[in-house]
Amino acid sequence: MEMWELVARESIRDLVARYNANGDSGRFDQVLELFAPDAVMEIEAEAPRTGTDEIRTIFTGTATGVDWGDRPVYLRHVTGTHQIDVIDETTARGRCYFFVLTDVGLDHWGRYLDDYRVVDGRWRFARRRVSTDGASPDSLFARRT
Repeated sequence: MEMWELVARESIRDLVARYNANGDSGRFDQVLELFAPDAVMEIEAEAPRTGTDEIRTIFTGTATGVDWGDRPVYLRHVTGTHQIDVIDETTARGRCYFFVLTDVGLDHWGRYLDDYRVVDGRWRFARRRVSTDGASPDSLFARRT
């Protein structure tokens, strides 16, 4: 494996970690810096959002749409089994599992399917697809129908 590929893999791992840490802390401007300007984010059963202005609405809508009650906000996204396929020096694909912890415990879980690309010398999300596989009956975030 060449050095540029090792750097690409570590940069992509850092990208995913920053997405989780910044999102969980409500630092949405920092989350949006992780996306290419024309990126697409898809959450199953919702229309895709294109560009950082539309993607922002996913985070702000979730933050205001959850009934937190009087309890403090506790939110942790954890990823695992991150597989990265480096295509070339500027493009890659990845997939990983995620689970989310809140004060109810295990809240929901699923998969991220990502396309990455280099923008201005840094790895960014070009496309992120979020697929939720399951949720706790007490989930704060699961969509109730």
